[in-house]
This record gives sequence, structure tokens and C-alpha cells, in this order.
Amino acid sequence: MTRSRRDPDLVRAYVRTGGRSRPTRELDLVTLVVAALAPPPGAGPDARRVMNLCSGRGVLSIAEIAAYLDMPPSVVKIVVADLMDGGHLSTPTPAENLPEIALLEEVLNGLRALSA
Repeated sequence: MTRSRRDPDLVRAYVRTGGRSRPTRELDLVTLVVAALAPPPGAGPDARRVMNLCSGRGVLSIAEIAAYLDMPPSVVKIVVADLMDGGHLSTPTPAENLPEIALLEEVLNGLRALSA
């Protein structure tokens, strides 16, 4: 009689994410995140570990977080998505996506004209 064995990492990942198998937002392994706020009160151990790592090292990718913490990337994506949903982690805006200073000055002048 052959017994099938379950993968212990699969069971552990399921338990660590509260039974969820998908993050609340689209994240991939190269998504960059940075700590924006302190860890949420009552955060679980995985969330605290992710927040401590991001607070100490700055901008990290999902893959780097998974490697540093020796966690499955699928779990990291779910934990990071939860922290992003709560505003505790954010994705830095690439410099090429920032608006030109002249455009910002035009918007500011327009807002001042509206309030006058």
C-alpha cells in the first residue's frame, strides 16, 4: 500500500496565510516595496518580519523578501498585499513616472486661481 505524502510547505503556507491562496492585488517577484508606516497593531509574525526587514533595508523586491526571510514567495505576496492594503508598505514611484516641475507649477497656479 502506497501512502501519499503531502508537501509540508504547502500546508504551512496555507496556515500562514489564514487559508488564502491569492493576494488581494497583482504582485510579481520583481515588485518593489518600501515601509511606509510602522507595523500594524496585532500584526502576525510573518507581517512583523516583513515590516522589520523592509524598515531596515529600504526598497526590496518580493523575491528579495522571500529569500531574506526564507519564506515561500506565494506567502510573501499575500503578506505584502495585506500590508499594502493597510498602507504599511508602498511601491515607490519610478523617477521616470514623476511629473515635470513645470506641470506641477501649472497645477499649483491653477489651484491658487480657483481659491482666489
